[in-house]
Amino acid sequence: MELPTLYEGTLIKRYKRFLADIETADGVITAHCPNTGAMTGCADPGWPVWYSLSDNPKRKHAATWEFVDTSQGLCSVNTGRANKLVGEALSNGVLDGFAGTIKAEAAIPGGGGRFDFQVGDAYIEVKSVTLALADGLGAFPDAVSERALKHVHALQRMVADGRRGVLIFCVQHLGIERVQPARDIHPAYADALRTAIEAGIEIRAYGMSTDLRTVVLDRKLDFSINEYALPGEFFL
Repeated sequence: MELPTLYEGTLIKRYKRFLADIETADGVITAHCPNTGAMTGCADPGWPVWYSLSDNPKRKHAATWEFVDTSQGLCSVNTGRANKLVGEALSNGVLDGFAGTIKAEAAIPGGGGRFDFQVGDAYIEVKSVTLALADGLGAFPDAVSERALKHVHALQRMVADGRRGVLIFCVQHLGIERVQPARDIHPAYADALRTAIEAGIEIRAYGMSTDLRTVVLDRKLDFSINEYALPGEFFL
């Protein structure tokens, strides 16, 4: 995936969920923050960041915060890129085990919203992972997410109906090598995920590579359902 031209700055603060102030060579700007999560460990003041600029005159803020260089590695904070990365990897055949026409934003059979993709009889939901803990461990979610919980239940229904339910963790943090559910943040999600796995849903985790000009999903990562107590500094 080609990235827009990126400009470097220093994070001052993230606030009001979707805004971030960035110190640049030309002064302080306010950028859109395309991330609905807590961004724990990804929004520390003083860290180097990269942002893109839009020429859309209707936008209130032309800048979009894209990457941050955390203490554990480079991280893409733009969660909207996760679906694009997975879609590109599906189209290029990088993700094995899928055959058929790729349909984005597929309606959930029986109602209740949409999955990110449908490929043949496989219904796929994508989740962006940016919460890095210690020793290469990443966790999802970084905040209580009823939407994520709903999707786990929906994927389990697909399996019960004789279809495939696939949950893909798109890891956008270069410091993460393996993924687990964040039980201490959302225990109901961890419980539901364990039950769904036992019922037959498939879990995959993939990592990205980037040179800040392009980004590609190219690394298969480990996933474990084992319970993990998050360090105290990650409690929300």
